[in-house]
Amino acid sequence: MSLAKNDKIELVIDSVTSEGSGVGRYNGMAVFVRGTVPQDRIIAHIIKRSKNYAVGIIDKIIIPSPERIESDCPYSKKCGGCSFRNMTYSEELKYKKSRVQDALERIGHLDIKVDEIIGADTLNGYRNKAQYPVSICDGELFAGFYAYKSHRIIPCADCRLQPEEFEQGIKAFSLWAEKTNVTSFDEKTGKGLLRHIYFRKGFATGEIMACAVINGDSIPDKELLISLLRDNVKGLKSVVLNINKKNTNVILGEKSVTIWGSDTICDELLGKRFIISPNSFYQVNHNQCEKLYSKVAEFADLKGGEVLLDLYCGVGTIGLTMADKVKQLIGIEIIPEAIENAKENARINSVQNARFICADAPNGAEILKNKGIRPDIVILDPPRKGCDKALIDTVTELSPERIVYVSCDSATLARDLEMFKNKNYEAKKVTAVDMFPRTPHIEAVARLEKIK
Repeated sequence: MSLAKNDKIELVIDSVTSEGSGVGRYNGMAVFVRGTVPQDRIIAHIIKRSKNYAVGIIDKIIIPSPERIESDCPYSKKCGGCSFRNMTYSEELKYKKSRVQDALERIGHLDIKVDEIIGADTLNGYRNKAQYPVSICDGELFAGFYAYKSHRIIPCADCRLQPEEFEQGIKAFSLWAEKTNVTSFDEKTGKGLLRHIYFRKGFATGEIMACAVINGDSIPDKELLISLLRDNVKGLKSVVLNINKKNTNVILGEKSVTIWGSDTICDELLGKRFIISPNSFYQVNHNQCEKLYSKVAEFADLKGGEVLLDLYCGVGTIGLTMADKVKQLIGIEIIPEAIENAKENARINSVQNARFICADAPNGAEILKNKGIRPDIVILDPPRKGCDKALIDTVTELSPERIVYVSCDSATLARDLEMFKNKNYEAKKVTAVDMFPRTPHIEAVARLEKIK
């Protein structure tokens, strides 16, 4: 029987995609259904049919999976964030580990077993950063998150993943918007002032940064906004305007102006103190970040006399947590603001054996190679796209004893590990770390050793 749009079919879900949709097979064709759990038996209503696959929505759950639970969030069916609110956490961890394992085998063609996944102790309120798109209609501000694969805002100030202070901050922004008649940015016309509301929190210090991302240079009645935020947000340390006048879907612009308090907030990781600015990269889950960095240090296996190169170092977090155990730390990062933060982080932690270079990773590694600097250990924490071939070539030419690769995308990790293997660096251990519980994202860390 052929499959067509608006058909209703019985389907057994047997797997999950990287975006969190359930997958079943109908006459050999893959059918993707969001909100399903492996072992669900359902009636699916087909809403899209292409040559090789179909997309459906749940019409009826005939027999629920033993791993299915009731979502504790009223927005999860509409929001594009949490894909696993209706799944037991043990099943979520099982899936995430298998996803890393599958990528290593299928994409990287590697014969290695992923260690036991490092799960989270806390599933709610763990995010130290939130970026809320906004829409203002008749003076009322709606802030939340985009629906799955759309730019339609689902109002959600009280997201389960965010700390309570962020919800109070949204309430303050709403009162300010109501009283000032501020406009929201329209992607189609490029007009309107307020684009996003952005919060950061230092979980160890309790310090909060509130940021308005605007399509302009100033906001109306900034004193009112400051007053409302100070009255409503416990731990408020900084109020910032981020200027983004470009017609782009990139959230933050390059320029930030502090209108109250400090330019930065502070947090602590593994006994080190870090300053964080609006544009700085900083892991969003404090407790899981400490577990991840501890695993990085374990894989680095430091003895005390090494030169450690931290590529994509951001504000220096990974390298500085390990600086006490090495002879010299060198960090490389392309964002100038992050490099200044890294230098300041070294200073406030009395780290005197660190230097930081502002360059992209390939050029920075090339600079070291040309100067004859040979690191013993290299830490790689690239963006989602992974490492390009030029960087892999340069890093392997530096001839470190070990490479520790931190990845937020299993597919690019697997691809890169295969390229490293072709350059005589073999992955010996891989561990998955659940940095983002209830979402489909998964972090992994790999230890590579030079093949003798």
